[in-house]
Amino acid sequence: MSVANESISREFILLGFSDRPWLELPLFVVFLVSYILTIFGNMMIILVSRLDSTLHTPMYFFLTNLSLLDLCYTTSTVPQMLINICSTRKVISYGGCVVQLFIFLALGSTECFLLGVMSLDRFLAICRPLHYSVIMHQRRCLHLAAACWISGFSNSVLQSTWTLQMPLCGHKEVDHFLCEIPALLKLSCVDTMAIKSEQFFISVVFLLIPVTLILISYAFIVQVVLKIRSAECRRKAFGTCGSHLIVVVLFYGTAIYMYLQPPSPSSKDQGKMVSLFYGIITPMLNPLIYTLRNEEVKGAFKRLMKRIILIGK
Repeated sequence: MSVANESISREFILLGFSDRPWLELPLFVVFLVSYILTIFGNMMIILVSRLDSTLHTPMYFFLTNLSLLDLCYTTSTVPQMLINICSTRKVISYGGCVVQLFIFLALGSTECFLLGVMSLDRFLAICRPLHYSVIMHQRRCLHLAAACWISGFSNSVLQSTWTLQMPLCGHKEVDHFLCEIPALLKLSCVDTMAIKSEQFFISVVFLLIPVTLILISYAFIVQVVLKIRSAECRRKAFGTCGSHLIVVVLFYGTAIYMYLQPPSPSSKDQGKMVSLFYGIITPMLNPLIYTLRNEEVKGAFKRLMKRIILIGK
């Protein structure tokens, strides 16, 4: 009980790259610009998907969920990072650390399954077009999205509870930009092998299983698309699926590197950069990837801009 009470009153120091102060200004600029672009890009995806009737399809319903997730994902970490860079005391309260850990892990876990559901949607749309509208009706889409969010938050409750129960024994310097499980486990003064093994198993479930199913889905998709005679239809199919596949590679590649590689002292700073990539850069790139490679989104965005201009006049 005394250890728990001590932890509750503690402030954690987020070290980040404090041993390299010359990086603070460039990092502040990168974080701020990335955050602004993330907010703007994902808000526009949500707006055009909801306001344009041509985008009221399962694909854009799941894309809206992804954009909402990315907005919350970055907001749970980036403002605190910007504050700490500008401050001489790079601290976060125990309660703030708990909230950040829970939300960051919950949304990351949700995205793992959501990207898998999006690949299932593309598989059915291309490989089972005659049955697509029957299978992916509105209620089923809602159920699939809800299952992703519930699974992500359930995993976060489980892993956050395990992590926060570990005794810290006075340690308070987190060698990271944010409160993430691998960084917090390093503060524990007891053997963490058991919880690391449990974390590895859960990471396999949330990372390797969805990415394997995604790759299998796209293997079938490629076979079907290559049989399409129309070059225009092939280009449209590959363009839509290519956007999703790029997001999959960016997210899963960095997350697998972070959570499934063996711990190594030499990879300390690499781990920080990888976390920044899938926690900040990927959410910023997602709307750019989907808009630049998707004619339907670009068309909906242009129509929305025209409506805004007409209302302004």
